[in-house]
Amino acid sequence: MIEIILIIVIITALIIASITDIKTREVPDWLNYSLIISGLAISLIYSLITSNWLFFGYSVSGALIFLIFAYLMFYTAQWGGGDSKMLIGLGALIGFNFSYTSLLVTFIINILLVGAVYGMVWSFVLVVSNFKKFSKEAGRLLKNRRIVIVKRIFLGISVLVLGYLIIVKDVMLSMMMVSLLTITFLTLYLWVFIKAVEKVCMLKYVEPEQLTEGDWIAKEVKIKGEYITGPKDLGIEKEQIHKLIKLKEKGKIGKVLIKIGMPFIPVFLMAYIVSLIWGNLILGLL
Repeated sequence: MIEIILIIVIITALIIASITDIKTREVPDWLNYSLIISGLAISLIYSLITSNWLFFGYSVSGALIFLIFAYLMFYTAQWGGGDSKMLIGLGALIGFNFSYTSLLVTFIINILLVGAVYGMVWSFVLVVSNFKKFSKEAGRLLKNRRIVIVKRIFLGISVLVLGYLIIVKDVMLSMMMVSLLTITFLTLYLWVFIKAVEKVCMLKYVEPEQLTEGDWIAKEVKIKGEYITGPKDLGIEKEQIHKLIKLKEKGKIGKVLIKIGMPFIPVFLMAYIVSLIWGNLILGLL
């Protein structure tokens, strides 16, 4: 019964959070904090009723593990504070029983796999809807002097490696080297693809009044050498927004360039459902 209650709570919260994330790119703090408190409270009550404190320990462990994971993802600018808080709440609800087969471990792995697929699909949708601008930016990047030099070096190395492989005639070595060259080549174009998508589809100028706490500033704002805000802030704060609004009122600044991230909470929802139905996707593929 307790497992069914937890599943219902998690799926309901993730559906609500996914809708708000898609609409506003934000997750309400009341929902995130409610999840964290609910996870710890439910496990505490259950431990008191059953006189088994392992359940509460699992909940605390799950929250701490996801706290570390969320901290890592937030400070590497992979997602915002709302996503991080949501993850901590999910950790408290799911719990960790100190086993590699734990649902928490399965959930983390599936988040990474589902997130990779989701990110590529989302990017391709953005490319299709902004194809002309994307093509122009991708073409500009490919003509960049550094990219051209890297491509020429890569082609030179490829010719030398392929010539060597023809001489040695080692099938296994040939397969390994060709695979490595192919991956390296594709990585270069993947980088160009990601940069072009980010420049064309994920950057937007907005009025200071439209900013909300946690927005990612893409271009540094300085007035007479004084730093106001920028990419290194990892999310703008209310005090900085008020300062920008005042500066605009004085006519010192105009619009601010922000980075529009993709809504990532739906990944949590999909990964959780996948974890319940199919378990660990990597183990399933193996």
